Amino acid sequence: MKPELKGGIAAISLKGRDKGRIFVVLCELDADFVLVADGGLRALSRPKKKRRKHLRAIGQELPGLPGEYAAGTLTDHRIRMFLKPLQDPAPQDPA
Repeated sequence: MKPELKGGIAAISLKGRDKGRIFVVLCELDADFVLVADGGLRALSRPKKKRRKHLRAIGQELPGLPGEYAAGTLTDHRIRMFLKPLQDPAPQDPA
């Protein structure tokens, strides 16, 4: 069973020019859309509206994120630190 897309869940983009990027879901807008951010290119000041069907939940959750986002205390740095271990490490050159 795949994890549900809700506030605080890490998700990978399946479609669009941001395909393969990892985001955190900030909040649910309606049955079809959520707001996502990554703390870098997609900062909290301009989150991306994304269709649920174009995202796949990874299963990692940042507890308390929906409350922090609603209160305005969430920071881009906190999002980046949460997503950093989930990013693919750069391939090492064997030479």
